[in-house]
Amino acid sequence: MAHAKDHDYHILNPSVWPFLGAVAGFVMLFGAVLWMHGSGPWMFLIGFVGVLYVMFGWWADVVTESHVGDHTPVVRIGLKYGFILFIMSEVMFFAAWFWSFFKHALYPIDPGGLSPAIDGPWPPAGIETFDPWHLPLINTLILLCSGAAATWAHHALVHEDNKEDMKWGLIIAVGLGVIFTGLQAYEYTHAGFGFAGNIYGANFFMATGFHGVHVIIGTIFLFVCYLRLRRGHFTQDKHIGFEAAAWYWHFVDVVWLFLFAAVYVWGQ
Repeated sequence: MAHAKDHDYHILNPSVWPFLGAVAGFVMLFGAVLWMHGSGPWMFLIGFVGVLYVMFGWWADVVTESHVGDHTPVVRIGLKYGFILFIMSEVMFFAAWFWSFFKHALYPIDPGGLSPAIDGPWPPAGIETFDPWHLPLINTLILLCSGAAATWAHHALVHEDNKEDMKWGLIIAVGLGVIFTGLQAYEYTHAGFGFAGNIYGANFFMATGFHGVHVIIGTIFLFVCYLRLRRGHFTQDKHIGFEAAAWYWHFVDVVWLFLFAAVYVWGQ
């Protein structure tokens, strides 16, 4: 029969989402530049809402494609590889912040900033760092427990087809993620240093702040999986969306372990 599908691949129909995503991303970033120069946040917010709209619409289309049978085993392998490559790009993103932190910790410039050949103290004079064995340690345990809950949910689905245990695993993982974010915000409000004026604060807030953003994204990711679970979207054989969320959450856990060891413990 003419135009009958005789292969395992998914040939995508023309879509407006890439174009809208590019426009929304440009508006958001251009608006951020204007905001930093005192023009107000409105263009940034318009672009941000546009990005959220594209994300929702595009991923909704991907879910629909799965339901109509377009996600064959070959397509699911491609989706997994694509997400693995995305996580690898995220690894390199955080490698930049670790590089900056270690560089300045190993070769701190003297307080006067007159010569990079003269080492100064690290952390810089006047910086009161956090005690890693109090709130940072509590946050570490919370995030690890959240990752364990996500693993429980994954095991319940794949090995037992137990949707009830999967539901509670996701609820616990999401709840602990929210608690982690709240405690990190509390920690920021009690920091004895700011972002500007010192390289320690700049590195600390960029590294832990971007990790905090990833925790928020991962928490939303897992919550969406919970909503999809309630709608019966996941089976033992087809659960790419949830598997991607679990991988992402474990990546967030590992990054935090490195941050805790390097920034909070070693770098104090």
